[in-house]
Parts: sequence; C-alpha cells; structure tokens
Amino acid sequence: MLFLAACSAAPSTPSASPAPTFLPGSIEALGAALFQGKGRCSTCHSLSPGTVIYGPSLAGIATRAGQRESGVSAADYIEESILLPDKFKVPGFEDKQMDNTLAKSLTTDEVADLVAYLMTQK
Repeated sequence: MLFLAACSAAPSTPSASPAPTFLPGSIEALGAALFQGKGRCSTCHSLSPGTVIYGPSLAGIATRAGQRESGVSAADYIEESILLPDKFKVPGFEDKQMDNTLAKSLTTDEVADLVAYLMTQK
C-alpha cells in the first residue's frame, strides 16, 4: 500500500494523445509505417504538439490543413505538401526546405496512404 501511495504522489504531466490503432493492412496503417519508414517524415516532423524537430509538428494537421489555403481541402493540402512542398510554406518555416525528392520516391498509392494516415491526426 505504501508503494501505491508513493506512486500517486508523483506530479502528473500532460502527455500526447495515445496513438490511434489501425487495422493491419489498412491504408492508415500503411501510411503510419511510411511516416516512420520509407517516407522519412518522422525524421523532420513530430506528431507531438509543440515539438519541432526540423519542420512543423504534424500533431493536429487534419484539423489545421483545411485552413491553410483558401478553397483547398485538408486532404488535398496534405497531398500538395508532399508532392509540391514549396507551394505553401507554413508561417515560421518559410526558410526551411522539405525534401523535394520525396514525391519521386513514393508511389501514388503510398502518397494516398500517407494522406489517409495524416488525416487521422486531429
């Protein structure tokens, strides 16, 4: 019981939202694997709010993306950001350069998988 009392006395710290769980083989699961692997997204982008590695955090990107460019849906903005990374620069990151070769290394289906995964980041 003393052990439990000691554990409950520790200060609580806010943590990031738990990662969503996807069905194996779903496009979201494939996109999550691409984000961490071949897509190299996690090299520069965090999924934790306020955490900047090099590029902007992608926590909440599905919510913000539809507000970046007038008349462009969230999914279209995310796809455009992958395929044409210099078309729109997030305020505060104008001097950062995203890898322009990424679109050449991913198939159309892989881009769609990444978009589907990032659309879960609300």
